Amino acid sequence: MHKSANFGVRRFGRVNWLGLWTLFRRENLRFLNIWPQTVLAPMVTAGLFLLVFSVAVGPSRAPVMGMPFLQFLAPGLVMMTIIQNAFTNTSSSVLSSKMTGSIVDTLMPPLSPLETTLGFLGGGVGRSLAIGLVLTVALALVLQIVPAHPIWALAFITGGGAFMAALGLLGGIYARKFDQMSAISNFLITPLAFLSGTFYSITALPDVLQPLVRINPMFYIIDGGRFGFLGVSDSSPLLALIVVWVSAIIASGLVWMCFRTGYRMRP
Repeated sequence: MHKSANFGVRRFGRVNWLGLWTLFRRENLRFLNIWPQTVLAPMVTAGLFLLVFSVAVGPSRAPVMGMPFLQFLAPGLVMMTIIQNAFTNTSSSVLSSKMTGSIVDTLMPPLSPLETTLGFLGGGVGRSLAIGLVLTVALALVLQIVPAHPIWALAFITGGGAFMAALGLLGGIYARKFDQMSAISNFLITPLAFLSGTFYSITALPDVLQPLVRINPMFYIIDGGRFGFLGVSDSSPLLALIVVWVSAIIASGLVWMCFRTGYRMRP
């Protein structure tokens, strides 16, 4: 039997598959049980963005990367919506559990720090995939945009969802109340998302700003997702994929360390 420093002798083998599946299932049921708010509402929000841009600047806007502006914009909005909801899914789960004291129900079962990390991440990635599927179908029906490279699109949706879900966990672990979580979201996550090339090609930026954008992992999520949907991008898709997944692994490693040490697990 495998011995764990936290739980003594584990009776579940090297991996507690039942516990991992239970946590994964719980985190996915959290958003599936209220799908009108967690899946349908983001689609409406993305649709409103497209409507506003089509009315305000769509007809007069010059093509971007050789494509009509709305066609260029749509995949960026899809990816931005996905990553914002992945962040929200995990951050709200951990923070609400801490504030109600129910976090003990997650920490007490015989789950290793890695299993706990993967279970929470599974909820964020699951929500990313659900929203990605809904928005992809909507793009195909409304704008006739079908992913040019579906495997690449799936890789960026999954990797971007994992990265942002890990950031959401870090935010939820650090914050002790919803005001702190709102500050993290408003002053860090939202600016990085809006300054990631969602609404423009970074070639339109001054040369001095382009290097700053290129150190933002969210830029590679947006740009890679655009390549998956349209087949065009500002950076190398392979480089973007490496940056996204390396960022996801690093952020997940930090989450693992927090669960391993119990950092700020009390409300």
